[in-house]
Amino acid sequence: MTPPAAAQDFLNELGWNDADILPVAGDASFRRYFRVISGDRKAILMDAPPPHEDPRPFIYIARHLKAQDFAAPEIFGEDLDHGLVLLEDFGDHRMREHLDDHPEDEETIYRQTVDLIKALHQKPAANTAEYDWDQYLREVNLLPEWYCPAQSLDVDQAGFVDAWQTVLQPVIAAQTSPVTVLRDYHAENIMLLDDNRLGLLDFQDALAGHAAYDLVSMLQDARRDVSDDLEEAMLAYYLDDRSADDAGQFRSHYAILGAQRNTKIIGIFTRLCIRDGKARYLDFLPRMWRLLEKDVTHPDLAPVADWFNRNIPSDIRDQPIAVPQV
Repeated sequence: MTPPAAAQDFLNELGWNDADILPVAGDASFRRYFRVISGDRKAILMDAPPPHEDPRPFIYIARHLKAQDFAAPEIFGEDLDHGLVLLEDFGDHRMREHLDDHPEDEETIYRQTVDLIKALHQKPAANTAEYDWDQYLREVNLLPEWYCPAQSLDVDQAGFVDAWQTVLQPVIAAQTSPVTVLRDYHAENIMLLDDNRLGLLDFQDALAGHAAYDLVSMLQDARRDVSDDLEEAMLAYYLDDRSADDAGQFRSHYAILGAQRNTKIIGIFTRLCIRDGKARYLDFLPRMWRLLEKDVTHPDLAPVADWFNRNIPSDIRDQPIAVPQV
């Protein structure tokens, strides 16, 4: 990757005149990242080019989290006109790769991620938009918008909306005291820092919503297998101070938001293939279907389960999506 044209002037203004600029792994968006090295100093340059990206939400949430004593990257400088942000470098010690190499640490580190979420939920929510019905609907609609055409399926769109509206109503009703929802809280966005804290990344899409969302994002990871036993242990750990009634309601909402999120991700990963030519994301779809099928076994998801059974039977879900030929 070539650094953006404005990068050198931006770095010069911040005192990084002689820095080397090296590419690092990106994500599924238009954002790109570079490691900036000057002597013994290191930082990360985020390239969030307008109009595709707007770095202001990332900057706001980073400062909000730091003010609440969470390990979000410090912002060293910003150029909003060019979409450039220089931020703290958390290094390369990522939760995903650490657990690949040290599976014996799995329960300890997942417990840390749950502790972080529990602490976050005790803090005032960020001043962001709410995770409301319109947002939930936009997200689940990614499945009929992208996955269903890719599989040549003519589905009942009105019934799809009705089913989701029915199951999501109690979740939305429970969001009277919303928490900050990071929305992409999983093993590939957690850095293991030298002070044993968890470094947070990729939170620019944060909203104010339900406490179950980030928990299910971590425990039903789109990119990493989490065993049913570990998921249950961590869910029980999160709920250890709840009454039986509260825990039962939370588990219902957890399953509903898991199904909502996994439905969305099936649509997103299909779009990344069809629209953006990133066919590797199709490799995750079998896991996403397994997670979704597990979630919809909850009785409170019966309308959604019925819709999927009528419109996308299991034999169709097992069929691979045809990758467009460039």
